[in-house]
Amino acid sequence: MQTHLDSTQPLQKSSRQPSKLLPSSFRYIDKRELATVLHIGPALSETVDFFSDYRCKVHFVDLFSALPIACGEHTTASLEQQVEQVLTFPSDTRFDICLFWDLFNYLNSDAIGAFLTVLRPHLKTNTLAHAFSVHNLKIPHPRHVYGIEQLDTLSVRARCTAPPEYAPHSQNQLRQLLYCFKLERSVLLTDSRLELLLRATL
Repeated sequence: MQTHLDSTQPLQKSSRQPSKLLPSSFRYIDKRELATVLHIGPALSETVDFFSDYRCKVHFVDLFSALPIACGEHTTASLEQQVEQVLTFPSDTRFDICLFWDLFNYLNSDAIGAFLTVLRPHLKTNTLAHAFSVHNLKIPHPRHVYGIEQLDTLSVRARCTAPPEYAPHSQNQLRQLLYCFKLERSVLLTDSRLELLLRATL
């Protein structure tokens, strides 16, 4: 396994969470064949260990550390320029899997559009993605960081400081905002979060 690492932040003790949809996001991956993975978030040790069993290149990009992605007094860069400063991939990079986790809970509609504009050239027609959203927009801010212990088991840590701009979208809103992905399946979790399986539509 090859890794491209980005920054991390202090995290609290981890717990475990079963995943019904993560195995489906790996359905095209053969451990003997080269695959390319985008992991949004810090490179937790258990995730690195998990991918060591695969012949793959993993790009760990902690976009959360770059939040907020917004125009204003703090920057003259456009939204796309801000995203490009974080998503620094070789031009020929094409992802087989994207692990977004709960990123979209922290991006407004314009920031999601900028993120996808930058990401889209790195997608393939069979790229699959995993994400979390919310069923109830009023649920408390979860502040989670996700890792992978096994294909059907996630590690979950609490961030010591919450990322800014928490403003989750409904499932219907995400269907419209994620214009280069199709929602294949969603699972309602006990805490009113949604686990999502996405497929690129290019």
